[in-house]
Amino acid sequence: MAKKAAAPATITLKHLAASIAEGQELSKKHAEAILTDMVDLITKHLKKGDRVRIVGLGILQVRKRAARTGRNPATGEPIHIKASKKVAFRPVKELKEAI
Repeated sequence: MAKKAAAPATITLKHLAASIAEGQELSKKHAEAILTDMVDLITKHLKKGDRVRIVGLGILQVRKRAARTGRNPATGEPIHIKASKKVAFRPVKELKEAI
């Protein structure tokens, strides 16, 4: 019987805040508040249609997906899929190479 690969760890905002607090001599609450504000600002700018570039990480932007016809996988009948907006992330070269 093949062994199942262990699931990768999920790092949350609280984990990131704790690491930042430790490295920058801040309280965990203060670090978490800063990260929460950053997420709120990124969301606000994406809603306006701006691109958000984070040096060393990548670019976040909203992409529009056109309406299209798809297929119901169970029945095979055509269905209409509405137009939508999706957040796209494009990593920078340095991040790609680091991974």
